Formats: sequence, C-alpha cells, structure tokens
Amino acid sequence: MKKYFIVPFLLWGMTSFAQQKIENLDFETSENNSPALWKLMGNNSAKVFSDFNEKQQGKASAVIESEGTEGFRAIMYTLPNNYAGRKITLSGYLKTENVTDGFAGLWMRIDPEVAFNNMQNVGLKGTNDWKKYEVTLNMSPENTQQIVIGALLSGKGKIWVDDLKVSIDGKDIENAKIFEKKLTKVELDKEFDKGSTISNINLGQNNIENLKKLGLIWGYLKYYHPNVAEGNYNWDYELFRIYKKTENASAEQRDQILTDWIKGLGKFQTAKNSEPKNVKIKPDLDWITSSGFSKELTELLLQLKDAKRPKVNYYVDFFPNVENPDFRHENPYREMKYPDEGFRLLSLYRYWNMIQYYFPYKNLIEEDWKGVLKEFIPKFINAKDETEYNLASLELIGRIHDTHANIWGNSKSLEKYFGEKYSPVKLTFAENKPVVEGFYDENLGTQTGLKKGDVITEINGENMDNIIKNMLKYLPASNYPTQLRDISRKLLRSNAETINLTILRDGKTEEKTIKTYAYSDIKIKKEPKEFFKMLDGNIAYVYMGSVNADLLPEVFEKIKNTKGLVIDFRSYPSDFVVFKMGKLLKPESSDFVKFTNTSNSQPGLFTFTPSLKTQGTGKKSYQGKIAILINETTQSSAEYHTMAFRTAPNAKVFGSTTAGADGNVSDIKLPGNISTMISGIGIYYPDGKETQRIGIVPDVEVKPTIDGIKNNKDEVLEKATKWINN
Repeated sequence: MKKYFIVPFLLWGMTSFAQQKIENLDFETSENNSPALWKLMGNNSAKVFSDFNEKQQGKASAVIESEGTEGFRAIMYTLPNNYAGRKITLSGYLKTENVTDGFAGLWMRIDPEVAFNNMQNVGLKGTNDWKKYEVTLNMSPENTQQIVIGALLSGKGKIWVDDLKVSIDGKDIENAKIFEKKLTKVELDKEFDKGSTISNINLGQNNIENLKKLGLIWGYLKYYHPNVAEGNYNWDYELFRIYKKTENASAEQRDQILTDWIKGLGKFQTAKNSEPKNVKIKPDLDWITSSGFSKELTELLLQLKDAKRPKVNYYVDFFPNVENPDFRHENPYREMKYPDEGFRLLSLYRYWNMIQYYFPYKNLIEEDWKGVLKEFIPKFINAKDETEYNLASLELIGRIHDTHANIWGNSKSLEKYFGEKYSPVKLTFAENKPVVEGFYDENLGTQTGLKKGDVITEINGENMDNIIKNMLKYLPASNYPTQLRDISRKLLRSNAETINLTILRDGKTEEKTIKTYAYSDIKIKKEPKEFFKMLDGNIAYVYMGSVNADLLPEVFEKIKNTKGLVIDFRSYPSDFVVFKMGKLLKPESSDFVKFTNTSNSQPGLFTFTPSLKTQGTGKKSYQGKIAILINETTQSSAEYHTMAFRTAPNAKVFGSTTAGADGNVSDIKLPGNISTMISGIGIYYPDGKETQRIGIVPDVEVKPTIDGIKNNKDEVLEKATKWINN
C-alpha cells in the first residue's frame, strides 16, 4: 500500500564487499540502447533507455518513460562496497516532462532497513528543466549489507537522469574507506558457489514423490529448527548435500539418513505453545504423520513443532510496524541466468516453502499446495533453457493467485517470449472481448486503420479464445478480470515486424495488418490529470492518481457545499491519504479493516489483529453524496483507500471488481536473479470478510460496453453522477 512505498525497494540479495570500481553513473555507456550496468525494478510497464540527444552533460542520459498510472519503475545500481562514514549523499541532475499520478526522484537505500529516501516528500511532478537534486542518508556500516542508488518514476510521464555522483562525509566515494565486515557462517560456506554438481535427476514417479518429501522436510527445518533459524547453516547448500546422500536410497535408508541429518543439526529445547486466539490459518503440518515416514523420523519432526525458536530467523524477519515478511538473506545467485538442476530444484523448494509458511492468503489457493510442489518438480528439472526456467517460475507464481506476484526486472528471455516489439494500439476488455480503447501514439495509431470500438477476434489467424486460454497460466493475478487487464497489454506484442488482425466493426468482419515498433519508437501521448475539478450539476470530482495530501484542506473548503463528490480510484493513489482524507468524509470514527500476520514462533499460523479505525470530523464532515469509482485497475493501496472511504454513511461504490490484491508487499528473490513479490499481510473487513481475490465488490455494478468505448462514454462516471443528481 502507498503508505509504505519503500517496500518494493527491498534487498537485491546479499553482497560480499570487495574493492571494486564504480562505473557508469554518468550513463555514458549503453548496452542495447539501455544504460549499461544498471538494473530495472518496479511493477509497471515503463520503458527505460539511453537518450543521446537530451542530456545534461556528456553524450547520453538515462530515461524512464511510462504511460501507465499503476506502480513505479526504477533504475538501480548496487554500490560494490560497504563504506566507513557517517553520511552518504547521492546527487544528480533530473529533468521531467508531464509527470502525473505520482512523482519522480532520485532514491537511495541502505539495507537492511538502515535508511531510505526516494524524494517523495519533494513531490517532483509536471514538466521541469534540468536541475540538480540530492538525497542524504545517515550511515551505519556495521549494520549494512548493501547500498543501492537509483532514480524512479511513479505514475506516468517522463524523467531524464544524468551525472550522478556519490560522496561520503563530503568526499568522493572513490576515496572513501571500505568497511570490512565479518562474514556469517552462511557466507563462509562456499562449496557450491560454482554449481550444485547435481544433474540427471531421476523423474520416475517414485523419485518425484521422494523429492516432494525432501522439499517438505527441507523447508520445515529451514523455518522450524532453531539452529537453522540462527543462521548456523547455509541451508541452500545443505539441500545439495542431503540430496546426494539420499539420491539412490531406499525408503528405509532415506528415513534413517534424514533422521541422522536432523540429529546432526544439534539439540533444541521445546516448550508447548499456548492455544492461539483469533486464528485465520493454521500451519499445514499434517503431512508429517501422513507421509509414511519411519516412527523415529516422524517423532523427531513432531518434536520440532514445539521447539523454542529465535524471534528472528536468519532467512526471514518482519518489517517493523507492518509485520510483513522480509526475506532479506536469500541469495539470488545473480550470475546464474540458467541455474543447473540442483539450483532449479532449490528455486522450487525456496518459493514453495515461502508460500507454505509466510503467504497470508494460502487458504485461497484453492488446491492442495503440496500437490503443486509435486507437479512442478519435473517442470523445473526439465526446463531446458533460461526461457523455460523463467516460464516454469512464472507459472508457479501464478498458482498463488496474487496480483502482486509476477516476475520483474531482469528477464530478457520473458520479454522475448511475449514479444520485444509493440503496437501503438491500446486495448481493453469490454463484454469479455478485446476492444480498441485508443492509441498510445496517435500518429502511429492512425496508420493502423483501427478505430475505437473495434473488436479483435483473431491474431495471426488464431482464435482469440485460444490465445487467451494459452496465456492465462503465465499471467499471475487474483481474479479473471485482472488477468484480462494484463492480457490486454500483451496481446499486440510480437517479435515480427507486423501483426495480422481480424476485427469486428459495426457487425462486419475486416482484416488489418498493423506494424510493430521498438518501445522507444512509440511516442506515448501524455494526458496529465488534475486532482480536482468541478463537473456539471454542482458535483465535485477528484482523481486519486494525482492526490496530494497538502491540497486536501483547500479542496474540501471549495467543495463543502456541493451536491456530491466523485472519488475516482481507477488508478493508483499518488499519496497515502487514508486517514487524512478519510476523516473529512464522515462525522464519526468507524472500523474499516483488520489484518492477519504470522511470526517465527509458529510459521504458518496467521492470526487477526484488532480492527483499525478512520476518524471523523463531526458536523464539519462532507455532507453531500459520495460516489467512489473502481475497476480492475483499482489495486492494493487503491483498494485499501476504498475500504476506508466507503464507511462514510453517504458513500456508494460504482464500477466493477477490483484487482483483489491488498497488503504490503514482500520481495522474493529466486536463483537466476528472478525477482517477484507476494502480498505480505492479510487485509480483511472488520467482520473478517475476505478482500484478496474477491477485490472490492461495488454497490452498483457498471462495466464499460463496446458501444460506450466507441462513443467515448465513461459509463461508470455517468451512472455515479446520475445517482448523485437523483
């Protein structure tokens, strides 16, 4: 949710510091028309490229350009060392063009949770010429794992970045002293740094069942055994060792090997856990007694249920105040574009067990998660190249049905799979059909011969229903409308120069051939939206994609006598105003949400917190009708805001089901530097009613129609204003 906008900037993985040179902070070096050595992160579709025409100095600058309003896009550079000092400063030049629905800025973070600044308080928006900016953080070298710098664009618009410099205590970082940190036991274990040495894994049914059981036990020990939790073992490498020992063992031999392995991890104390209260999800540990293990192994595993565990597990901690999991010490193995069989098995086990014990919506997966583990063992092992490995990972991620989950940042193989070239046509789904909504580039769009309201029925001779069916498993989302939202952005991507379309226009079928372009060649039109305006009939309208908390008192003074207020959440809020704006909408305080989370004392046990309230302002609160607009682009923070605002006594929600993904996100890294996320805490109505997957259910359902799109109608807004006027 927006309040914790820093959450997506989590650890890029453990860094082993050594003297290395810092390069390309001036963006002079480019690879494939992108700044060399810089990585991408974020959850929108913005393009990042080098600009050789517009720059502050030298021959090039870096550009982030986005036409979307959801989420953010950032470039990032991990400094190669940890440094001794008190303050670190990142400075650089920024230029912006039509930045709306968010902000632009430099950002810097010292991990884990040491310090962070992304210039959100500056609120850099709109169009601005080159200007120097800087952010400064207090350092804590002894607690630092890595320092990451970069620039970001939240919302839409364009930002240029150039001539970045980093200094420590006023001195250039090249002259700074490196801080030497003692390596942990996990970091000192380097036996498999060059590879797992595992290959030719037997995928017969009996062995797949054995591999499933190994994955269950390995993950259980990772989170339940106190000595593993203390960080006494490199648990990734322990997997490779125990696999080798059990590889060709009989069931009896395997159980004895596993028993000896667990005993070898050291003794532990036990204490009976008290009966939990307000339980939402209980740990899924029945497999311990139903898997057919030997009596000795079963009893040993059962003892671990009551082991005294440290509050902080080396492999997972929790963010302060929010309590969503922080998987800070998971090694992403960045150098492995295509991990070997052992590391691919590790990737599956790692992700599966994170979901097993730390995903607050595991109960909504709606299938036996243990069955998913068994199903994906051959998919991960048989993945013959980087693309197949990434697709297997993406398909697995999709099975948790969380719109916050996807693969971001580094997967060029997935970019090629979905198509590296783009159409200028903007699609949406209306009446369950892909419909031309407009054009990202009006000039190129006109050349396609397509018009608003055209329905796409075939692409390159393939029926649309088949295309959608085949794409669904690679589009993680909480519900079907949100999958269609994401499909609309991929349908007209290709690696070919042209795409052949069959369309339906005014009841007649037509054939069209449209060109595709490099993303940087599409000149995306800018449509900046102001936060506040008046509609006809004494109705106020606020667009939450441009909300600014500082403007709220002024705006509400202007609208206090209006007949009604439309609050448009069909975008991502540019500011977190749940409480500041929420209290202006109603006279009295009221509960609007409660949460669930787990802990390392009993991983997988999720319990409810007390409900949270939004305050009211008595007779000074807004008195008119309040219409809240939502659709499938209403996600996360927008859903959270809607939950709070709809508690106003004169509020009604119009539109269609939202994205169904709420709760502060937790970052996950998998071998091969795959970056994904999960919703990290459970979000519920005060009565415990679900929001995940279901989304915000409108009071009045209104969906765009093909005819409405063709005739430039906003049918949701029309329905809302009609209600206000009546």
